[in-house]
Amino acid sequence: MASIRLDLDPEQAAFLTSTYPQYDRFAGTNFPVTGLRYDAATDEAAFWKLDSFGYGSGNLTLDILWQADNATSGVVRWEGAIAAITPDADTQDVTTKALATATTFDDTHLGTTGKRVMTAQITISNLDSIAASDIVWVRIRRIGSNAADTLANDAWLLQARLTYSDT
Repeated sequence: MASIRLDLDPEQAAFLTSTYPQYDRFAGTNFPVTGLRYDAATDEAAFWKLDSFGYGSGNLTLDILWQADNATSGVVRWEGAIAAITPDADTQDVTTKALATATTFDDTHLGTTGKRVMTAQITISNLDSIAASDIVWVRIRRIGSNAADTLANDAWLLQARLTYSDT
């Protein structure tokens, strides 16, 4: 049994016409840092489209690598969801396809350093009948309006990784 990992970079994200995170670039001391800035008080979402090449079975694991803009404490409520379509088999209109029920995860800032890289890991079990070589949309959303989300500033998504089993 092997795992397949797909990287979801901020530069590859797509957005709806409203409530989306801002793509930003920070000129670090030694290299540029790019990411999606999810607002602290708003529900914002970004989407990635991928091929589920080699998917075998089981849940998906979504790792969100993130940093706080400046905060050194608080909780970020992340949410992951997918929509899967099997080409030549599903009769669903792609423009009206619904996402499967989302899974949320509250990740607590590890403290002391504002721009420390942290990982939120979401196990996606609402699989929307995913099969190998489906076209899949992944939504990553911050639920800033939720009372459980207490991080006072933007949360930067630096990268996300989707992992699944090939058996």
